[in-house]
Amino acid sequence: MVIIGELIKKAIELSSNIITNPDPVTAQKQVLKELLDKAKNTSFGRSYDFRSVSSANDPQKAFASAVPYFDYDRIYNEWWKRTYAGEENITWPGKPGFFALSSGTTSKTKYIPVTDDMLNSIRNAGIQKVLSLADFDLPSGFFEKEVLMLGSSTNLKKAGEHLEGEISGIGAYNIPFWFRRYCKPGPEITDLTDWDEKVRQIAIKAPEWDIGAISGIPSWIELMLKKIMEHNKLKNIHEIWPGLEVYTPGGVAFDSYRESFNSIFGRPVIILDTYLASEGYLATQTRRDTDSMTLLTNNGVYFEFVPLLPENISEEGSVIDGAKALTIGDVEEGVDYILVISTVAGAWRYMIGDTIRFTDKERMEIRLTGRTKYFLNIVGSQLSEIQMIRAMEELKAIKGINIQEFTVSAVRQGEGYIHRWYLGCRKCPDINEKEIARQLDLLLQDKNKNYKVARTKALKDVETRVIPVKRFYDWAEAKKQKGGQTKVPRVMMEELFKEWENFLTESRPE
Repeated sequence: MVIIGELIKKAIELSSNIITNPDPVTAQKQVLKELLDKAKNTSFGRSYDFRSVSSANDPQKAFASAVPYFDYDRIYNEWWKRTYAGEENITWPGKPGFFALSSGTTSKTKYIPVTDDMLNSIRNAGIQKVLSLADFDLPSGFFEKEVLMLGSSTNLKKAGEHLEGEISGIGAYNIPFWFRRYCKPGPEITDLTDWDEKVRQIAIKAPEWDIGAISGIPSWIELMLKKIMEHNKLKNIHEIWPGLEVYTPGGVAFDSYRESFNSIFGRPVIILDTYLASEGYLATQTRRDTDSMTLLTNNGVYFEFVPLLPENISEEGSVIDGAKALTIGDVEEGVDYILVISTVAGAWRYMIGDTIRFTDKERMEIRLTGRTKYFLNIVGSQLSEIQMIRAMEELKAIKGINIQEFTVSAVRQGEGYIHRWYLGCRKCPDINEKEIARQLDLLLQDKNKNYKVARTKALKDVETRVIPVKRFYDWAEAKKQKGGQTKVPRVMMEELFKEWENFLTESRPE
């Protein structure tokens, strides 16, 4: 009899019934007030007169009027550079103990402060995630099993007075001691910086573990699970972990990976999504009847939403100064918004780079729809990532090609441009690339009138090149971005695209 698991399950069910979600509008007003009051004596708070903003008749309106939008380059160069150098009380009281390293959508490393207050926020979100399991009717035995988290190394680098590494590594580094016995692969493996060696060690140790849940980016989790199956001569992963019930893909759209994962799992597994970024834990899936996530409106993050319209976004993917931001009470379902956050880590009106859509405003449920950096508008085509993803899904339905990764760039040709797409599939059938390009072009014209107009003007043609999806992961490895939170860029600017094509040419597989 699974006594401990039964007790834990009942405790979670009881706690989830007691805890009620606050009114999101009221919660967000309170979060903003707390942020302003705590940061009013920082260099940033004095510069933008947080005292006056906090005491205004409408602090939300005053805040939006007083503080400009910040992308990473702007906030780092103007403020976080000083924090990184060891100065205190710059954008948040004191000094952060950690900096999260993020490569973003380019090869440039970003340094994002992670304060004690942010770590508490992440822990609180984790508790909310655990409590949400009450809605999924998991077997009692699940609550006695172990969790496999494939993230970055917990062997963090000392830099001045702080430690730095990817957010998944920082999170694992700060796991409460009582929970560590449930977490795999354990410090001797998570400390490894070589991703291939880490996966090899996991494959060796896998038979010793009793895994109930897995967490990590789908592309890297898939490779890891296949390595485990290969090493241990398995037909599916449930042969070694029969109690595996939950997989958390970490905010990455899972649909394009579903077919491949179905061949790995021996039976259905619950896909439980979360939205943990380097800047904070922003949302988590809380019920089984949806694949949307609940925005965490009372957890140290203040949200603003800029409609994803061409006039609101620059070609570089940043929000244009003067673009109107909406508060939580003003959003609508079915509209794509650029997400702007202010946090207990000293990010202020910070454009995180993601776009979201509300699927249920009453429940505050959202879906990630893309990245602002993946907004392709060199010739007025105004293609968003969500339009690209939907086109790929329809290509699969029409042509039977399952595209797991893709990237595109506008390439100059004569006096105009072409869009050149690279499509990565697990099993590449004998494909007519010109026909795929024609079909993709028609799908995008149907979805986007601006793209259709561009095709009659500066956008002269569309090309597709179908390659094994492994080439995308080889590229990540070559850029030293394999594993962890790394995602392959969906849209590349000219310089990075040249590097990509040179890589494909110079490192052709035999």
